[in-house]
Amino acid sequence: MILDAAARTVLMPVLLLQAVYLRMTVLRLPEPDGAREGKVGQGPPLRLTILGDSSAAGVGVADQQDALLGQVNHRLAPHFTTDYRLIAATGSRTGDVLGWLQDMQALDADVAVIALGVNDVTKGVSLRRWLRQQSALLDRLVHDFGVKYVVVSGLPPMHDFPLLPQPLRWVLGRQAARFDKALHEMVAERRDATSITIDMRLNRENMSEDGFHPGPVVYSAWADAVAAQILDHAALLDGTDRNA
Repeated sequence: MILDAAARTVLMPVLLLQAVYLRMTVLRLPEPDGAREGKVGQGPPLRLTILGDSSAAGVGVADQQDALLGQVNHRLAPHFTTDYRLIAATGSRTGDVLGWLQDMQALDADVAVIALGVNDVTKGVSLRRWLRQQSALLDRLVHDFGVKYVVVSGLPPMHDFPLLPQPLRWVLGRQAARFDKALHEMVAERRDATSITIDMRLNRENMSEDGFHPGPVVYSAWADAVAAQILDHAALLDGTDRNA
């Protein structure tokens, strides 16, 4: 930790130049087309909300059917009639999502899936502040909105992001790893949430053309992990049977 801080201090001029260059030259992909709310599937009712940043919004694919939302819906369709809703926007940090929820009277969700953290890392939010916000977000969802189960997505391995040049990739990757470890430890202490990790190396073949967002293969693996958690905890949802 001390060594990392010293390295960042020494490298700061290079890191700033690289960050400015990326902002000027990065390929900006749009959020995909497709419905962000609706109903799909068959079986017991399930209300699903996905909250988060550009990855939750599906940036990196052309249609929501290939994004996290569509792929999770596809996996749940044989088991539930899912009322789904996507609340996500490019560039969002955890604090932004907390602000959205402050303006909402109800969420109407049994399960919430959270995908946040990358923008907190890139925009310099401290680990301590981010953990407080993550905890507050979980409390808001469960205690204020009555969400029965929250699936929290861990941070991706930013040290694998093809877009990022060295040493910026190393610095952001180390910080993302610290955020991810602390997030899993925090969520592990709760009974109303679980955290997931996708065991996959990221590269130009499985990420989107911008080298920063998931491609269809990554979204598919992510959806597998999310759907597995929901099915494993189906008994929590309105008393439904996981084998329904």
